[in-house]
Amino acid sequence: MRRRQFIKQSVIIGAASAYPFICKSAIPKKKLGVALVGLGSYSTGQLAPALQKTRFCELVGIVTGSPEKIPRWQRQYKIKDANVYNYENMHRIADNKNIDVIYIVVPTGLHMKYSVIAANAGKHVWCEKPMAMTEEECQTIIDTCNANKVKLSIGYRMQHEKNTKRIIEFTKNQSFGKIESVIAEAGYRGGGGTGWRFQKAMGGGAMYDMGVYTVNGARYATQMEPLEISAQHILNRPELFKEVDETTKFTMRFPDGVEALCRTSVGESFNQLKVNASVGWYELSPMQSYDGVAGSTSDGRILSAMEEDQQVVQMDDNARAILKDMDVLVPGEEGLKDIRIVEAAFQSAANNGEWIRLQ
Repeated sequence: MRRRQFIKQSVIIGAASAYPFICKSAIPKKKLGVALVGLGSYSTGQLAPALQKTRFCELVGIVTGSPEKIPRWQRQYKIKDANVYNYENMHRIADNKNIDVIYIVVPTGLHMKYSVIAANAGKHVWCEKPMAMTEEECQTIIDTCNANKVKLSIGYRMQHEKNTKRIIEFTKNQSFGKIESVIAEAGYRGGGGTGWRFQKAMGGGAMYDMGVYTVNGARYATQMEPLEISAQHILNRPELFKEVDETTKFTMRFPDGVEALCRTSVGESFNQLKVNASVGWYELSPMQSYDGVAGSTSDGRILSAMEEDQQVVQMDDNARAILKDMDVLVPGEEGLKDIRIVEAAFQSAANNGEWIRLQ
């Protein structure tokens, strides 16, 4: 009996020595505390519910300018009084040891302001896409996070999604030959005419709201950076879209003669990413959606939609990067590259589709 016990203990000790990560990093001792800044529809419908399912982080705080929302959020998610802030006292999160990450979920026009406050508070920053209004604002966020030695991740949840990752791998491995062209389209039909999505200063309109899906999609599908862009706006409902673009069509030229034909809209519904290569094609339809992202390939493969919530996977990936001190999957530089292209698209459209050099 003693001999068997000795052998069993030796095996356990040996396994722990050979694979220390099993014991040390599979599950963290403490989940990261996350505070949501902005309690609009995305925080309410997607992020807060997803944070109830995450393994490596949890919802512990909120920042809101709507006091009437606080009681329900505290009751539903057991948020302590000490972890409730408004936009004026948000900087005091610096003194709160229970909050490790601040997730910026306000309109795009406010991303830089509150990302900077979060970073200066010494907290890691998760910022929703699009990252900011201008390349300069994006760089300010990056510089502030670097100065405070906190990690910055942009909320491109699609890059955490399994079928999007497969598209990227097809390209990297040239599974269907050399890429020849890309089609990237993302749009929906919006209405109402009120709210921040119809305000230029807040980052409303098609190109900021949905266009970053197509820009980012074309970039990760090709694994290249575009050389130039030509764009034009299409306006069908001028009574609603007085300040912002309703639909924008644009073409991006990449190295090796590859072109991406792109559309984005808040006036029409479409949703696909297709890569045409020398010996086949691969596609996602829809290319972006909170669920159901699926696709197919020219050789008959079916890319079935994943079962996990995209936001759960995204936030756990980002939390794991913090806990293990690794690079995040989607850093600030990724968001900046897209905004540089968005700005160039507006410049082109304002000049009758003139080709604008990006590099």
